[in-house]
Amino acid sequence: MSFIKRLFYYLGGVGLGIIILMFFLSGKKTSCDYGPNARTLKFLKSKPLQKSKDLEIELMRYNIDSLDLQSTLDSGEVNFSSSETSNDSPKIYAIEINLEEKGSFEFRYKIKKDSIELISIRPFDP
Repeated sequence: MSFIKRLFYYLGGVGLGIIILMFFLSGKKTSCDYGPNARTLKFLKSKPLQKSKDLEIELMRYNIDSLDLQSTLDSGEVNFSSSETSNDSPKIYAIEINLEEKGSFEFRYKIKKDSIELISIRPFDP
């Protein structure tokens, strides 16, 4: 079999495979969250968010609204070195983000059984 025929069969199989995948995966919520940062943020977004009254005041002081909190969970960077993820205590994740005109902040989220709790906000210089 000549090289041209083998190339034709190969490209035909790849094209058919792509078409079949597009047919089966269309309309489904599929994602490629393979990295630890993406998996952690996806896990945090899957639970409802709770915050205390003290943190509500701190959010107003820094002029941070609910959209900023959502963007933290959408595009923030998890700082695993300052997160507390040992097995014997509740996990606390530190997420850093630069909010355009408001500055850079570190948000700390505590994992609970059925929700996540925002426990602190801290401005920092990247």
